[in-house]
Amino acid sequence: MGGRLEGGRPMRRFGLRDDQWERIKDFLPGREGHVGGTAADNRLFVEAVLYRYRTGCPWRDLPERFGHWKSVHQRFSRWAEGEVFDRIFKVLASDPDNEYMMIDATIVRAHQHSAGARKKTVSKRSADRAED
Repeated sequence: MGGRLEGGRPMRRFGLRDDQWERIKDFLPGREGHVGGTAADNRLFVEAVLYRYRTGCPWRDLPERFGHWKSVHQRFSRWAEGEVFDRIFKVLASDPDNEYMMIDATIVRAHQHSAGARKKTVSKRSADRAED
């Protein structure tokens, strides 16, 4: 692979895989054949939003490869107001692939009291002293 995906796009840790992109691309505004303007690159914008929320960086610290941070933030705000993200989440929730629902023993921890040991009884010394 040499650091590149099949489509020639550079590999990014926080980017979308091609199968993930295919699931959402037809529900986004600005796509080909959609009423209104055609967006230059919806995928790049979605990856910018994912990068920002996965890293927790402020909008101003968004890497330049995603474009000017203020333009990305403005577009994000428009999509949020237009409930675009709500539509995407509903589509994804209606057809779950359970990719992130896996559990293994490395993340499951039991509380120390759940080990099944007998409970220790504690005698109250203050009550014993009051009888003296």
